[in-house]
Amino acid sequence: MKRRTKEFAKQVIFLCRELPGTVEARLIQNQLFRSATSVGANYRAACRARSRAEFIAKLGIALEEADETLYWLEILAETRMLKSDLLPSLTKEADELVAMFVTSINTARHSS
Repeated sequence: MKRRTKEFAKQVIFLCRELPGTVEARLIQNQLFRSATSVGANYRAACRARSRAEFIAKLGIALEEADETLYWLEILAETRMLKSDLLPSLTKEADELVAMFVTSINTARHSS
């Protein structure tokens, strides 16, 4: 997962480079860049957690960032601000990351 979340961040960085130079695109670019790169950083922090509660909290942050990234990718697609071959695969990956984080959090909460 560390490698997967890092690759996700890198692919979003490449997508951000394709955005037009308009004011609205720059605003979305900043939000998208921040949230996508935070996914992997927070996942790594969760892996270093000293307790189950800390693991769940850190993974919860990674989940929030992945979901925010998904939101910005959907905005880009729905406003047709960007037509990129990367957009569908990144949207799918963000959705999968959200699902995996939810499952991991639920498993951690219910394991003894």
